[in-house]
Amino acid sequence: MENSYRFFANRDCQYYPCHSGIKDMNCLFCYCPFYLAKNCPGKPEYLKQKEGGVVKDCTNCTFPHEKESYDIIISWLSRQSVRKEES
Repeated sequence: MENSYRFFANRDCQYYPCHSGIKDMNCLFCYCPFYLAKNCPGKPEYLKQKEGGVVKDCTNCTFPHEKESYDIIISWLSRQSVRKEES
């Protein structure tokens, strides 16, 4: 498969597909690298908690699973790595 490093579908996963509406589910970024980021290119929801805090809910976000997102994710991860090296 050409460019197989950019795409992986784990059809044997008990949660596959974890989101609906995606033709080719990319499992390469199963755990989204943007989860802890304040600004992410996906569309998370922010849920207010009774205790006053906020929780980021990515249940309806498909960004890391779309094969077109690979370049954006890799670019962002590269910038984060450079920032850590500079500090």
